[in-house]
Amino acid sequence: MAAVQRNNVKVIGNGSRVLMFAHGYGCDQNMWRAITPAFERDFRIVLFDYVGAGLSDLSAFHRTRYSTLKGYALDVLEIIEELGLSKVNFVGHSVSSMVGALAAIQKPDLFESLVMIGPSPCYINDQSTNYVGGFERKDIEELLEMLDNNHSGWSAMMAPIIMGNADRPELSAELEASFCRTDPLQAQHFARVTFLSDNRADLPKVKTRTLILQCDQDVIAPAVVGRYVQACLPGSQLVMMKATGHCPHLSAPGKVTEAMQSFL
Repeated sequence: MAAVQRNNVKVIGNGSRVLMFAHGYGCDQNMWRAITPAFERDFRIVLFDYVGAGLSDLSAFHRTRYSTLKGYALDVLEIIEELGLSKVNFVGHSVSSMVGALAAIQKPDLFESLVMIGPSPCYINDQSTNYVGGFERKDIEELLEMLDNNHSGWSAMMAPIIMGNADRPELSAELEASFCRTDPLQAQHFARVTFLSDNRADLPKVKTRTLILQCDQDVIAPAVVGRYVQACLPGSQLVMMKATGHCPHLSAPGKVTEAMQSFL
């Protein structure tokens, strides 16, 4: 199956440079709609859905291929190569930050830059190395168990926590609806791959120029995690945004756009 069909690839914009947006867990390419208009004049913009998300082809799901984030990184590389792209500026939200890092490690010549929005190489605290990921392992396991048992209940509980911005309930409602649209089995699988992954050892292998965008109030990827990622990526740039929640491309798109434009 062609990657452009498998991943519901859409290409917009008129520029000569390439900008590729990759959504986070439980989301799809529509989540970038507040960001893309600012770049359509100067960039060729590539949007897609991971297998299991949005309007991707669910029949393309293979548990072995997607047992780690490397399977999703392989999809990214296949899309790039199928479209004949080069010097890609890759923008990844949350888990897609690590997907982009893995893709850039494997094929560095295809990438011009990486933008990581709320990245986390490991969500679980590790006392042996004094690493703070934000969660204890038992907390993650309890969340995954709840997701297995009650997908809609998990979505309703987690959306406001992930989104933040309690004064703007429409944002949480949109994220909850996106979670609920995801096939429950796909949601359970990707949640395990996402929240149990540990890509700390991969970060020093990234040689691509990188921008890290971090909200100063984010319970999913705390500020300390953003600083950790920066420390592991020599020459990377960290922008700490005065923003709340884990989805600033929805809640504070102007700040994300401004930081991206300056970096690009």
